[in-house]
Amino acid sequence: MSHAIADARTMLRRQYKHDLRYPAGTVSALLMPLAFLLLFGYVFGGQMGLGLPAGAGNTDYVDYIVPGVLFMCISGGASQAALGAAMDMTEGIIARFRTMPISRGAVLTAHAVANVLRGLAAIVVILGVALLMGFSPSAGIGGWLAFLGVIVLYALMISWLGVAFGLSAKNVEGANAKTLPLLFLPFISSAFVSVGSTAPGVRWFIEYQPFTAMIDTIRGLLLGTPIGASLIVSVLWAAGFTLIGYFWALKLYNRDR
Repeated sequence: MSHAIADARTMLRRQYKHDLRYPAGTVSALLMPLAFLLLFGYVFGGQMGLGLPAGAGNTDYVDYIVPGVLFMCISGGASQAALGAAMDMTEGIIARFRTMPISRGAVLTAHAVANVLRGLAAIVVILGVALLMGFSPSAGIGGWLAFLGVIVLYALMISWLGVAFGLSAKNVEGANAKTLPLLFLPFISSAFVSVGSTAPGVRWFIEYQPFTAMIDTIRGLLLGTPIGASLIVSVLWAAGFTLIGYFWALKLYNRDR
């Protein structure tokens, strides 16, 4: 176990140095949720905020959308995790690692952990901008700790799925395409509009797709809105997808290419 942890730390340092040399991917992953926060907060907020149950104004709409934008910081990392894993596979470095006496899962774990850390850094930046825009969370210390716990779990889910998508792709372009559902599903959720304001067929999908429960949980923990069963449901979804992504990625990594 200690050998595997040491190998994972070495690979994580490799990811850190790679991010320092090529920061474009990290910056672009931050710019997308930042752009949506500013766009929906300042351009669409006046009208879309009127569709909220309480008929809230622009300031309350900022409160409403921030949990969804925070989740997009995490879901947007799927592309970066997939691209990193696909590049390692196609450039031959994985084949080189296989000839070395290192833990089989160290490379994949480093990809996933590095992506989680990038997502948490993006969330800190988005939270800072959101506070300047008027975001007013009411969470106490317990709420913030619970928020940190679920956001790390969501980030692990997205990261392992992203790594698995990257390993399953035949090329880098294909890896990026496979993560598109993870990037677009937050738009068909409760991230930017209330579920009750959508058409009946769409409403059914939004109510039962996993990302809605995850975003509602973040909203409830930070703003004190009713969570209901969303916390338990979202944790179960996230844990299940994390395990699927982990074992799928490990199987793909160990296959002969």
